Amino acid sequence: MIVHDKNLLNNSVLIDEAENLENGGFISKEQKKLIKKELPSFNSQSNILVRIGFFLLGSFLYSSICGVIALIGFSGASDSFLKVCLYLFAIIGFVGAELLSNQKYHNHGLDDAFILGGILNLGIAVTLSTENYNTGIVPAVFVAIASFIAYKRYLHLMSMLVFCLASAAVLFFGMFEIGDVGKTILPFVVMLVSGGFYFFTKQKINHLKEVYYYNGLVLANSFCLILFYLSCNYLVVRELSSELLGVDVQPGQDIPFSYFFYAFTFIVPIVYLVQALKTKNRIMLWISFATIAFTVFTIRFYYSVLPIEAALTLGGLIMFAIAYFSIQKLKNKESGLTFKPDRIKHSNTILDAQTLIVASSLGLKPEIKTESPMDFGGGGFSGGGSGESF
Repeated sequence: MIVHDKNLLNNSVLIDEAENLENGGFISKEQKKLIKKELPSFNSQSNILVRIGFFLLGSFLYSSICGVIALIGFSGASDSFLKVCLYLFAIIGFVGAELLSNQKYHNHGLDDAFILGGILNLGIAVTLSTENYNTGIVPAVFVAIASFIAYKRYLHLMSMLVFCLASAAVLFFGMFEIGDVGKTILPFVVMLVSGGFYFFTKQKINHLKEVYYYNGLVLANSFCLILFYLSCNYLVVRELSSELLGVDVQPGQDIPFSYFFYAFTFIVPIVYLVQALKTKNRIMLWISFATIAFTVFTIRFYYSVLPIEAALTLGGLIMFAIAYFSIQKLKNKESGLTFKPDRIKHSNTILDAQTLIVASSLGLKPEIKTESPMDFGGGGFSGGGSGESF
């Protein structure tokens, strides 16, 4: 299924880990360069700005090819020809992705343009072909399938994000098809589905053998966390109830199960924060901060306890106090939760060990140690610094 050479994929993972080890001070810059020289890898771009530039260049190339085809057939063309053209554009995108992959392009920018362009054109083509059915579930299904295949074949991280969004859209549109009953139970269904897929992806990560799938699974796992919180957030549920079911909440009234949604909105961010600190999961920690901020926004959206200026000032003072006392408590800790900077950004012990093994197998020498100016004497069998005679 994967179009790329698995040896190159493993090499790219080891090179990333070598960079992390170099940033942590465990290997020298020369050792990292030697590892990169000895391990063949893809044509890729780690610089996000350069990658965006290649993406724009690839988009221009892709649109030029599609434009030539459109100009050839647009003379006396009908609406059906436009739909056919969109399918052709999608095929061109995937063919271009295949050609670039065979040329060892991976996460480069050019391949991003063709993969995303192919998925986008396929979604538009299916949408126009099924517009008479007045439903969005069919295009969402096709986009979900295409993006999942693109991720599995090209290991394209953005395709995994598209797959997550399209899968959520399939779930939403599927519940809409049921009618008012589906719209009513939508928050609970989304909560259960996202929670189930969170534990599914978590189990996959814990038992992962192919390390190049790690980033995609982490992205899907994080998406499930965000979707789980938003599924029963009070603001989201109340506004969707107004849009989908026409529920008009009068002063002094509230939506059904409001106490559950209130409790959910407050408790879930706290659970995320505690679990992130317990497991030292940095991504979950970021998500917990984001959900806490959205919880505060939810409260402010309906209940203006203080003027906005006073609320922002008070919130800033509270955040400053929390940050200050946290730093004071954690700055001297050497292990666990600490304020000291990480020596390695991505803590994956197995991958680090693999990189060190590769480094040792390539004959890399350790850094030269400086000689101590102190002379500790002779020392015999066990004398740490004493001579043989008294």
